[in-house]
Order: sequence, then structure tokens, then C-alpha cells
Amino acid sequence: MMEYSDFLKTKSFSIAPVGKKINPSEVNSRMFSFQRDIVLWALQKGRAAIFAGTGLGKTFMQCEWARLVGGKVLIFAPLAVSKQTVKEAAHFGITVQYCPDPSWIKDGINITNYERLEKFDLTQFNAVVLDESSILKNMSGKLRTILIESCSKVPYRLACTATPAPNDLMELCNHSEFLGIMTATEMLATFFTHDGGDTSKWRLKKHAVMKFWDWVASWAIMLTNPADIGYLEDGMRYILPPLYMHEHVVLSDECGTFLFPMEAETLQERQQARRDSIKDRSRKCADVVLSDKDKSQWLIWCNLNDEADEIRKLIPGAVEIRGSDSPERKETAAMEFAEGKIRVLISKPLIFGMGLNFQRCHNMAFLGLSDSFEQYYQAVRRCWRFGQTQDVHVHIITDEREGAVVENIRRKERQFQEMLAGMIASCQETNKANIKAAKRDLDDYKPAVSMTMPVWLTSAA
Repeated sequence: MMEYSDFLKTKSFSIAPVGKKINPSEVNSRMFSFQRDIVLWALQKGRAAIFAGTGLGKTFMQCEWARLVGGKVLIFAPLAVSKQTVKEAAHFGITVQYCPDPSWIKDGINITNYERLEKFDLTQFNAVVLDESSILKNMSGKLRTILIESCSKVPYRLACTATPAPNDLMELCNHSEFLGIMTATEMLATFFTHDGGDTSKWRLKKHAVMKFWDWVASWAIMLTNPADIGYLEDGMRYILPPLYMHEHVVLSDECGTFLFPMEAETLQERQQARRDSIKDRSRKCADVVLSDKDKSQWLIWCNLNDEADEIRKLIPGAVEIRGSDSPERKETAAMEFAEGKIRVLISKPLIFGMGLNFQRCHNMAFLGLSDSFEQYYQAVRRCWRFGQTQDVHVHIITDEREGAVVENIRRKERQFQEMLAGMIASCQETNKANIKAAKRDLDDYKPAVSMTMPVWLTSAA
């Protein structure tokens, strides 16, 4: 008959480590203490996720993790991020080989783009790293399925992204499944209840909230600042400069059968309002950029090719990158903008909105907004991230009929901040305990005082 203590163990959701212990002295000495301890923890876990805010050094941490894991390691990154990673890693003395196809693979750390996933046989790798792993967000996506299935036999796995959207728990399901912790189906059945016919309407069972976040914290570290996990001194280095939002509303001439322009309510109405006002919004955006007396860099976000065509004509020397451009052109433009060789870059959040470090730039404009808060959030963080030294100015240019879109983004941002704070708070103590436990396991004992044997122990009887 099963003992009650054994029965309780069957209900435990803790994850047994499958990794390796590394002496802290082997970790790159240029790391901050919180980065070093997170890397040591992730190595000990073997399969883990690092959900850290933009600018906290995820690239450095994932490359150092890959170096210490050893063997052949493959990092997947968004287009145009790969070469930036190679450059950043070299800055810290880590060699990363860029691989446009499998023939370039070498022993050590290799990196390629997600678009090239199907070219690689992942069974030959000792470890796989997903940079900007929120790409797993699409629960039914082909890429998500291939990644999870292809990596299922890879011994070491690491997923790195900015703190995942707490109001999109499917993202956590997919991370768990990629890491081999628990399938999405098992996770939903264990911790969630279904609210209706839509598969996105899952909510945490009331009695399972703390259990769920304790379980997440057993395989993922979450922080927006090092102080979140107890590193107060490191946290003082990570204070963001002010962010200023400037809203520019273009008056509409389209009133239809009404005396005054009516706010667009449906998606079709918003799209029509956006198309009707392309020229007016573009002129306003050009006025804002060209009136910059400092001639500083600008990043202009568009949603439509027609918007990009119009604004490019109005700003001399502006460089525009769109989806049909070759991967090489996209990578070159991203690197040149990051190095200050391009003053005005025009593109879409879907192309350059993830993973790239554009702290050199502190001015951006949205030539209209979509309803995607995630795209907006990520696009802003290309410039407003730790490492930025100047105030960041974000200009949002909309038609007066698009007020519902702006308010929708604001509402989602408020909701995001509230839920993010709750998620961090829920995992905070468990994350602190896990990091400290790993540090205790790994630190060598270094006596500070020599031991002196008492005379009565050494004297003859």
C-alpha cells in the first residue's frame, strides 16, 4: 500500500535538473553577478527559459550558456539578429559561427535564422538555443510544431525572450513543451479551466494559481530588473531613461453621410480610415522628422507598403526595408542603422520589431497603429531598453477616426503592466530561492581563516 508521503510526491510538479554543474570561476568575468548566477542556474537545469527584460543581457547570457555547455550548439534567431549576435558575442570574447546553411557548421557555437530551420538536422547538436523564443507563441503554427518535434531529442535546451505576455498563457504552454517539461495539453488540463468554445479562453483554476507560478519558476527565471530576484546593487545599473509619447491626430475630410467624422469601430472601417489618410499622415510624419534640428536618427514604423512608399518620397535619404527584400539586404540595413550609417530607417514591426538593439536611436514614429499591442511593445523596445542613454521620444500619427485603435493599445498596455507585476511577484520568491540554491550547490568552499588544532587534541594522552 502506498504511503501518504509517497502519494504527495506524485502530486509534485518540480522538475529534476538534467544539466551540469560548472564552477563559478569558469564563467566570463565580465558578467554582472545576476547574469552569472542565472547562467549557472540554467546550466544546472539543462533545459530552462530566461524571461528577461530588454537590455538585461540575454544575448551575453545565452552565448555564455552555450559556450559552457560545450559540443555543437545551434542558436536560432530572428532574421537580421544573427549577425548582430555574432558581433556582440565577439565583444565578450565568445566565438559564434554564422551559418546560412548546414555546410558552415563547426564545433562550438553556431547561429542561423528561424527561416532556415528545415535545412538543419538537429540530432547532430548537443544543445539548441531559441533567441526571441516568443516565436513559439502561435500554438498551431507550423514553425512551433517543427521546433518542438526537432528539438525533442536535443539534450540541452534554452529559450530566451523578454518577459512573456502574462495575458497570453499559451506562450508559456509552448515554452514548457519545447523544453520537454510538460506538454501544452497536460499543462492546460493540470492548471486551467476552459471558459468557452474558443481555445484561447483558458483561465487558471483559482486553487492552482500559486502552484502554477511555482511550477513555472522551477524551469523559468523571470525579471524586468535584477532587483526582481534580489540583486539590488545590479538593479541600480538598470534604470531606464524617460519615455515620452507624442500623439499627432490628423483631421479627416471623410465624413460620409455624417456632419462630423465618425470614429471607426470595425476592423474594416479602421483599415479604410488608414488608407484614406496615408498622404496626410505621411506629411505630418515627415514634418516631425525634418524639423529635428539635431539631425538625429529616426526609426519609422509602417503597417502598409503604401505608407512606406509615401513617407520614403518625403524624407531624402531615408532607407526602406520591406518583406520582399532579400535576407542579405535586411541584415545589412539593420547593421548599418545600428552603427549609425543610416539616419532614417523605414520598416514594419514584423520585420525589425524583434531582437534588434537600436539604442543608438532615441526617436521613432508610428505612421499609424495596428491592434497588436505585442508589435507596438516590441517595436518601442528596440530603442527604449537598458543601455539607452537618452530620453526616448515616440510619435504616434493617426487619423482622427482611429481613436479606438489608440485607446485599445493603451488599455492593453495598462492590463499588461498590471499582469506583468503580478506574474513577477508570484515567481519572485521561488526564483530567488532557486538561484540561491544553485549558487550554494556550485560555489566552492573558500576558508578565510586558517584552522588551528587545539593543543589538547594534538597532545599525547
